[in-house]
Amino acid sequence: MLTQFSRRRRTAAFLALAAALTVAAPIAEARPGGGGSFGSRGSRTYTAPSATPTAPGGGSTMQRSQTAPSPGMSNPGMQAPAQGRRFGGGFFAGLLGAGLLGALLGGGFFGGLGGLASMIGLLFQVGLVVLVVMLAVRFFRRRSEPAGAGAPYARSTLDGGPNPGGPMGGPAPAAGGSFGGARPVQTRKVEIGPSDYQAFERLLGDIQDAYSREDRVTLGNLATPEMAGYFDEELRNNAAQGVVNKITDVKLLQGDLAEAWGEDRTDYATVAMRYALKDVMIDRASGRVVKTEPAPEATELWTFQRQPGRGWVLSAIQQTR
Repeated sequence: MLTQFSRRRRTAAFLALAAALTVAAPIAEARPGGGGSFGSRGSRTYTAPSATPTAPGGGSTMQRSQTAPSPGMSNPGMQAPAQGRRFGGGFFAGLLGAGLLGALLGGGFFGGLGGLASMIGLLFQVGLVVLVVMLAVRFFRRRSEPAGAGAPYARSTLDGGPNPGGPMGGPAPAAGGSFGGARPVQTRKVEIGPSDYQAFERLLGDIQDAYSREDRVTLGNLATPEMAGYFDEELRNNAAQGVVNKITDVKLLQGDLAEAWGEDRTDYATVAMRYALKDVMIDRASGRVVKTEPAPEATELWTFQRQPGRGWVLSAIQQTR
């Protein structure tokens, strides 16, 4: 039988392993959205945005949203809107290690042996924990496969290119028809002008700045409650890891409209934007840079929505394919 001392050593070893998994896991993804696709786009939430010159491959399907799919929506890769956006983050890896720790310490595979057998058992359990973590990370990262984008629409550039104030191509009707008595979503054409493009560019910079300052009040004014909630979750995750995401020198390099449409009293516009930025993670205690995003540019599709008498706010961020 293992002595009390040897059991304590096994406990300490597993706690060290769980801590190591947490440290080794990637620091929270940088910049708002962190490389994920989440938010709401009305009836098009689960339809990939159309391709544009800025985003030739179109956009990825939504990974996370509070919009429940209806008979008039396609839902090719929905993840339940709960918990973290990425399973492989440090917090969840630590929880997984701690969970297996609790199960294994209740006697363990080799709980009744000592000496060399105990050491072999310890190494086996350590390898098992690492293997399970790796398999779980791969499974959840590959879970969502992007679907094909819809037919392209007429577009205008954000920087005042050809016909910036002209009408957009008519949006396609919402997918699907009536089912079980449900009424199909009715959409209408929305025209986007120069002032709208200026608002989109301004929101790009203001949201990045507020996120960098961890200004939750401003984020709540610039985004929908859903998006503000996701941002708050990311900021809390950063705080738990002892880091601050600092984003500076944001500059729009290229942008164009993918889709613009209206549903009921809400207008929507999905815009592909390629922008430059400096993106670093800083240790809260020491101010030391612990991670620098290597890519000096990012290309994403941001969806904005507008209610009558109000300005545009961010309602979704999607990655390009």
